[in-house]
Amino acid sequence: MMNNKIFDFINLHNGEDLREKVLENVKSNISFRGANLWILACAIVIASVGLNVNSTAVIIGAMLISPLMGPIVGAGFALAIYDFELLKKSAKNLLIATILSLVVATIYFFVSPFKDMQSELFARTSPNIYDVLIAFFGGLVGVIALTRVEKGNPIPGVAIATALMPPLCTAGYGLAIGNFAYFFGAFYLYSINCFFICIATFLIIKYLKYQPVKILNQKLEKQIRYGITGLILIMIIPSFYLAYNLLQEKKYSQKLEQFIANEFTNKGYTLIYKHTSFNTNPKKIELAFLTKKFDNEEMKLLNQKLIEYNISNTKLEIKQDAKDLKSEILNELGNHNKVLSEKDILITNLKKELGEYKIDYTQILKETAILFPELKNVSLGKHLITQNTNSPKTITVMVYQTSNKTKIDTEKIKSWLNQKLNTTEIILLKQE
Repeated sequence: MMNNKIFDFINLHNGEDLREKVLENVKSNISFRGANLWILACAIVIASVGLNVNSTAVIIGAMLISPLMGPIVGAGFALAIYDFELLKKSAKNLLIATILSLVVATIYFFVSPFKDMQSELFARTSPNIYDVLIAFFGGLVGVIALTRVEKGNPIPGVAIATALMPPLCTAGYGLAIGNFAYFFGAFYLYSINCFFICIATFLIIKYLKYQPVKILNQKLEKQIRYGITGLILIMIIPSFYLAYNLLQEKKYSQKLEQFIANEFTNKGYTLIYKHTSFNTNPKKIELAFLTKKFDNEEMKLLNQKLIEYNISNTKLEIKQDAKDLKSEILNELGNHNKVLSEKDILITNLKKELGEYKIDYTQILKETAILFPELKNVSLGKHLITQNTNSPKTITVMVYQTSNKTKIDTEKIKSWLNQKLNTTEIILLKQE
């Protein structure tokens, strides 16, 4: 009794749609003609623009409207029910859509003036085993939802999780800039998504026991199973290798951060620049500090300490030349789009201009009251005047009050101010 309740709880046959209707729906979404072709073309452009400007929201929009899932699900259905005509049609349409998408994306990125490698592009050039899991389980959700009477919310989520259009457009970007490493990485991600969505569809349709179009002999069924198993291994093995490389890179970065923290940051050295080159042999770490300078012996010792942190095959370089350092910092700021705005420049100029006229005369006025008690209501300030030669000139003016009977030694006051303010351009004005 308990087993029956559990089986009913997880039974996929509950809420299942009519199989004829499901199959008809699958077949209608395979072909790229009419509306589907227009939607595909728009999705290509939207995805390419989103990747180009690094906009996650735009990329998600392209995922949602892309019709590429149609022939992939169709291929999985066809394989499960042994409908080889449907399989041939699905594969043909998927191939056409793939080539069309690659061509359009390549043309777009070739003519686009913005060819910088954005984070959204880079994220789709190094697939691993986690992408296999996402594609497979996303495909399971998609085909389960497709066979329900109530489709529900999973379909849009599946379109986002099992992204097809962005990696395909990234492959086009790789072709446009002539970087075949990016092309193969992105196209491998696209292939993973296509293949494991297809496999997920195949397994669910087999589980639901859809009626085969043809009855195959055991030998041919075994060949199909062996072929699918072989393809799964071919697709998965490289992803394990890439996942291993990703794990090693993360471990390397953690060790490097620990080294920098212990040997520099915790000792009070202000780090202003850091760059790591993973593609060189040996790997290279470039650092620069605000004030600390290192001699050759210190550099040699620091490179030896890398071994203590299990950071092998790595060379540490500390940039200390002022010109090189300035260039590197400016490049780093440019890479992070940290450019001074017009407002920042204006504020800087105003501060500079204000500094030319502002005098901190608090201490001077205190001393004036002691040295020249006959002066009352004294004030100091800078003034810009234009002489007959039209050459601007800045002078310091002291305004004061005093009794008419009191004699003032103006030369003594000027000499004192000359020394205090380090200027000879001083005018004394008596205020009546």
